[in-house]
Amino acid sequence: MAAPADPQRIVIENCAIATVDADDTEYASGYVVVAGNKIESIGAGKAPEGLANVVRRVDGTGHLVTPGLVNTHHHFYQWITRGLATDHNLFNWLVALYPTWARIDEQMARAAAQGSLGMMARGGVTTAMDHHYVYPQGSGDLSGAIIGAASEMGVRFTLARGSMDRSVKDGGLPPDFAVETLEGALSATEETVKKFHDASFDSMTQVAVAPCSPFSVSTELMRQGAELARRLGVRLHTHGSETVEEEQFCKELFGMGPTDYFESTGWLGDDVWMAHCVHMNDSDIAAFARTGTGVAHCPSSNARLAAGIARVPDMLKAGVPVGLGVDGTASNESGELHTELRNALLINRLGAHREAALNARQALRLGTFGGAQVLGRATQIGSLEAGKLADLVLWKIDGIGHSSIADPVTAIVFGAAAPVTLSLVNGRPIVEDGRLLHVDEDAIARSARDEAQRLARITAES
Repeated sequence: MAAPADPQRIVIENCAIATVDADDTEYASGYVVVAGNKIESIGAGKAPEGLANVVRRVDGTGHLVTPGLVNTHHHFYQWITRGLATDHNLFNWLVALYPTWARIDEQMARAAAQGSLGMMARGGVTTAMDHHYVYPQGSGDLSGAIIGAASEMGVRFTLARGSMDRSVKDGGLPPDFAVETLEGALSATEETVKKFHDASFDSMTQVAVAPCSPFSVSTELMRQGAELARRLGVRLHTHGSETVEEEQFCKELFGMGPTDYFESTGWLGDDVWMAHCVHMNDSDIAAFARTGTGVAHCPSSNARLAAGIARVPDMLKAGVPVGLGVDGTASNESGELHTELRNALLINRLGAHREAALNARQALRLGTFGGAQVLGRATQIGSLEAGKLADLVLWKIDGIGHSSIADPVTAIVFGAAAPVTLSLVNGRPIVEDGRLLHVDEDAIARSARDEAQRLARITAES
């Protein structure tokens, strides 16, 4: 039997390193050796000598290397409806935008996904997710378009295949033609999982079961969706406890608050993560900690829609897994996750814990290892350790925006958004010197603009 081929190696050295491992190991000057799609070794000083098959050496002087950022909540389709309803709270914002969102099609979904993914990837995201739940009748293969855009860009990706079956006629918010039937939603979700989900260690595409929210989903879809996910062995995702109005809605309709409702439908567990979780009492947090239910914290969107400040310090203290999310770009127009490191830290310091709420390293952990935990991939990504997948980012911190900040982690969290010199996913470069390598950024910008204008015309004519 022939010996296995020696993998190609990339060596990065002379850089500061924040591993975000269990001990928060850091090196003021160190190296990372990537072999194939995995991290082979990492440490202080120079890389080992005599490495075979080195295809690239990167001088990381003036840079910080971290794990790639992990986005845990997003709605890509909103890229083509940015800048609308900018002074609305969540409920009024949804009412204003659902008539537009209900008219998206496959071409629009692909253009929006390209724009959303491109903006995140340029800012250090190596693992993205999209909670897509708007499937208008006759709109084409939206899931395939979104997954195709992620594959083309080279980003590791989770599609949270969403659904809605509670429309205006049933007391929900979406137009009637923009929702699916209970049976149709479950069938289409199962088909998507079977077609696209890859459970392997180095999987580039995974699928979660993700009914939208109590506002737009029947109890049966929640209950049967949870059963479907566990039968197929995939994760579950939805919105939870985002606003005071949601709590009132759940109490009026179900006779209990959101967390108790979720538990009654099978939606608490270590295979579940919820977006937002802004309005959680002590009992809610304890239930999440007891069951291992994760949280996608979206500080900018929560501020944009005046939803409130999530109790992230209390969640972390209780042992709740917490990651960061951009949320849809109609409620976070920048579409960048690296700015959420800073915003998570600053916004949480406005809460009860004040300056003790979060520090720079906790913010970085939320955006990396915390996100990997929430997506169920903490053994594969989220920290820089030998044997883990080579998803990492080289941040430039010797320029005008950061050079006078002595601590590298403080520089990228407290400082301006740091430029990305190199980003690897699965050991493969996807960003160099701040530019996407595998797609045409200018073409993506033109396509997104054209599709936004087409959607606006269709909505106006309807």
